[in-house]
Amino acid sequence: MHAAPAAILSAVVTILAVLFYFYTGLVVGQMRGKHKIAAPAVTGNPEFECAYRVQMNTLEQLVVFLPLLWLATTYFTMLGWLAPALGVVWIVGRYLYMTGYMAAPDKRSTGFLIALIANLGLLILSLVGIVQAWIAASA
Repeated sequence: MHAAPAAILSAVVTILAVLFYFYTGLVVGQMRGKHKIAAPAVTGNPEFECAYRVQMNTLEQLVVFLPLLWLATTYFTMLGWLAPALGVVWIVGRYLYMTGYMAAPDKRSTGFLIALIANLGLLILSLVGIVQAWIAASA
């Protein structure tokens, strides 16, 4: 059995998103060492706190992103490349969120907005695809 091209692309995007999340964890570990903040503490130096918040916010966003990516990939088949493309946009947004937040917390908005728009796009694709599948199944 061979996976559809869109599913393969979304699988690659999923792996990239997970690798990005792992990277945020490495940054938190580096900041713990750099600022001598022993676990389980999650406060201390502001640079550490920014890295920690980036990691936690990315985890919070993954819970929304991954189901939407796969629902859109599965049900919105008209433009199979669109869901994985929005997934790449989400990763870019999260990277910009991280670099902005690490520079200064008030510089995180652009990255957050880009990732939010990608999630909204995936939500719309998911809804449209599910409604189309529902109609087709009812016909």
